[in-house]
Amino acid sequence: MYSRLLNLEGGNSYFLLGPRGTGKTHWLKQNFPQAIYLDLLDSLTYDELLTHPNRLENYAQARPGAIVIIDEVQKIPQLLNEVHRLIESQSVKFILTGSSARSLRKKGVNLLAGRARTRHMYPLTCIELAKDFSLEKSLQVGHLPEAYQSQNPKEYLSSYIQTYLREEVLQEGISRNLSASRRFLEAASFSQGAPLNISNVARDCGMDRKVTGEYFNILEDLLLGTRLAVFTKRAQRRLVKHDKFYFFDVGVYRNLRPQGPLDAPEEVEGVGLETLFLQELRAINEYYRLGFDLFYWRTSNQQDKDLNSLKSFLKDYPMAKAFLVTGVSQAQQKGEIAILPYEYCIKNLVKILV
Repeated sequence: MYSRLLNLEGGNSYFLLGPRGTGKTHWLKQNFPQAIYLDLLDSLTYDELLTHPNRLENYAQARPGAIVIIDEVQKIPQLLNEVHRLIESQSVKFILTGSSARSLRKKGVNLLAGRARTRHMYPLTCIELAKDFSLEKSLQVGHLPEAYQSQNPKEYLSSYIQTYLREEVLQEGISRNLSASRRFLEAASFSQGAPLNISNVARDCGMDRKVTGEYFNILEDLLLGTRLAVFTKRAQRRLVKHDKFYFFDVGVYRNLRPQGPLDAPEEVEGVGLETLFLQELRAINEYYRLGFDLFYWRTSNQQDKDLNSLKSFLKDYPMAKAFLVTGVSQAQQKGEIAILPYEYCIKNLVKILV
């Protein structure tokens, strides 16, 4: 198993959030072997704590001073009242994992009023993969740990999409049109890396626009998708106004996205490169606590010359550093713009960003 960059500093309680399959449970068991571990996907544990939340105290008192890990805490949101009480009254330290912020928020439960810090776990990064990193493989299978290590990653990803992604989205959904709901994920994959037009997606999957918008919200709440807002601070030119949408992992995207004989391979590959770069950027930003907010910038005349677009950005924001990440074999410098090879850049994001 790969060593992960995530670090939970001692002395604090945490929410550890991330999509299923990113390795939260395995990492916690490796790094906190003496912790009291409660898995809410286990039916006996679930039934006991759902019926008697106060029994959480019995587990905590069994080994005083031990960290208590509650896996998939969103399954019993009301359990957080007991967690809050035990943090306050007995200084118990908790690590609470979850793959859905939605289940917690929509029930208006106690989110511990800042007494637990929030951290996220992402798919594997290039740094974590180290010598095993292969750009070609990454673009095909993504960076979910089991997919990357599997002898049959396509089978794993198909199962992941069917048994988790589809079922979770449908379970959280509000549409009774199941066939249209099932088409949603495929239709959404065509929006990957593009300004999001919910009306077009609704038309493609035969759903109401409002319902379709809610399904995109569900993907974000389940941490399975993210949106990039347009960077508009002090903008001096007319900009595209729609957010861009991305599934969280390039392998998941590639296995959702149908590809027919008339599809241009470079179209799918280009979006794949962009997706991999974004997921790497999000993970590095989190693990190294860099604190960057992520946006995209594009003028409404849809400039197709990357250097021209960056030059336009620098006219509006001369204090910025500009990089063009592309398929060149060696780094180059064009005025104030650094042109970097894609693979070099993705492997050296920390050095570049810090």
